[in-house]
Amino acid sequence: MNAIRLAAALPLLAVLSVPALAAADDASAVRKAEEAIALFKKTDPSVGKFFEKSVGWAVFPSVAKGAIGIGGAGGSGVLFEKGKAIGTTSLGQVTIGLALGGQEYAEIIFFENALALSNFKGGNFALAAQVSAVAAASGAAATAKYQQGVAVFTVAIGGLMYEASVGGQKFGFKPFGEQKK
Repeated sequence: MNAIRLAAALPLLAVLSVPALAAADDASAVRKAEEAIALFKKTDPSVGKFFEKSVGWAVFPSVAKGAIGIGGAGGSGVLFEKGKAIGTTSLGQVTIGLALGGQEYAEIIFFENALALSNFKGGNFALAAQVSAVAAASGAAATAKYQQGVAVFTVAIGGLMYEASVGGQKFGFKPFGEQKK
């Protein structure tokens, strides 16, 4: 009889534990994003003006990139709106051209206005090859400007890559609490 009750209870326990696991994953993602933000602020304190002026920002603590002619990159992160973490985000990139190597970097995308942020959250957002990222270094953000409603900053974490390629980045967004499918 106890075995029957246990067998009946296991599926219920599994269903109830999914939100707890997702919350732990979300908390870990936010912690990593906050660590990446601290790295950007330490590397270039002038990036602080973008945190003050932007309506939101997407933080990707670790983006892995590799190529032999055709390349790709991917990473996951957290979207912040008005300073509050509101969900997870993903980044995918495909490039073509002269490229060889692999690297890891962190990336932050600042949204200048509500329309740019709304487009990002709605899945209607991609960075064209023409939007260039600013490599964060001391003082680099002081003269950086928004392009097409966004400002993009990167910090190299490791690796070596030679690249003269063209590509764009595509993003996904999932609010916290939404079940993973």
